[in-house]
Amino acid sequence: MRQDGHLWSALPVPAIELDADARILRVNGTGEMFLNTSERSLQGSRLGAKIALSINVDDAIDRITGTGGPLYVDGAKLTLPGGELREVNLQFSPLATSAGDTGHVLVLLQPRSGAEHLGWVQGSQVATRQAIGMAEMLAHEIKNPLAGITGAAQLLSMSLSPEDRELTDLIVAESRRVVALLEQVEHFGDLRPPACASVNIHDILDRARATAQVGFAPGMMIEENYDPSLPDVWVDGDQMQQVFLNMLKNASQACKGEGKIEIRTFYEGGLRLRLPDGGHASLPLQVEVIDNGPGLPADIADHVFDPFVSGRENGTGLGLALVSKILTDHGALISVDSRPGRTAFRLSLPIAPAPNRKGT
Repeated sequence: MRQDGHLWSALPVPAIELDADARILRVNGTGEMFLNTSERSLQGSRLGAKIALSINVDDAIDRITGTGGPLYVDGAKLTLPGGELREVNLQFSPLATSAGDTGHVLVLLQPRSGAEHLGWVQGSQVATRQAIGMAEMLAHEIKNPLAGITGAAQLLSMSLSPEDRELTDLIVAESRRVVALLEQVEHFGDLRPPACASVNIHDILDRARATAQVGFAPGMMIEENYDPSLPDVWVDGDQMQQVFLNMLKNASQACKGEGKIEIRTFYEGGLRLRLPDGGHASLPLQVEVIDNGPGLPADIADHVFDPFVSGRENGTGLGLALVSKILTDHGALISVDSRPGRTAFRLSLPIAPAPNRKGT
């Protein structure tokens, strides 16, 4: 028996151990319950065979082998042996075994329902939509009186001494901060599909970079490392602009406004997303936003894309959650590799379809 048997059994999240060939060695008890499949029936099969995943497992393992660190994939689709489709966050980590085996990988699965590990239930999507609708309604109702409070404070400040104006300025500043938070909440209530079109990714990145440097990141060095030969992407340009602004703001805040951000684009043809209808979508265009900050805190690293999870004091925890939502709506992927001195968020995006050519 493995020396870590008790620890393995006690893991509170679904877990799978793979050998160097990505074949399943074992599944913990929580994993058997979540997958509704016995460990014995899965042993020896490659991950992605009996348990279909929307990402390329070999590509994920190649990445962690190359970096020596974990890989996080947000919003992956998982199809159980019986055909049931679920959405999960995945963590792939190199695993050192007591027997000295090399190349083993630990895969942790976190249900995306937002429930605890045994709380996945049918109807969670309906409940989520209801919660989003309620949050959107409350945000709208709260913004109206806040506008009145802000206006009243500004009028009042005109007849006050400089000392007393500090209090009204505080009211105005805090009211605007709350409005900004409510506007982020309202973004989650926007359930319209993205209006995708053929877009030059570098045009979007350049606009986001310019906005960042005159706005929230004036003290940051932002370096561009672009592949000029990349094809257009198939995205909603406005929504993707919001994604990159949030990514750059997150990097700037992690570095406390001082440091370096690298924006890198490149083509990687091996990444494919499995679609619910059984087909595949290719996500070859890669964008990385890399900062030289302290890295993600260990206690939030596995949940960095969840709403209201933040490593900063007074942080809202909505920036990366909104990024995740937008990319999920696009059928795209986001992953993160973080260690002290280097945090890299990678976006995998679809390219624009080739235009129809008549008369050929």
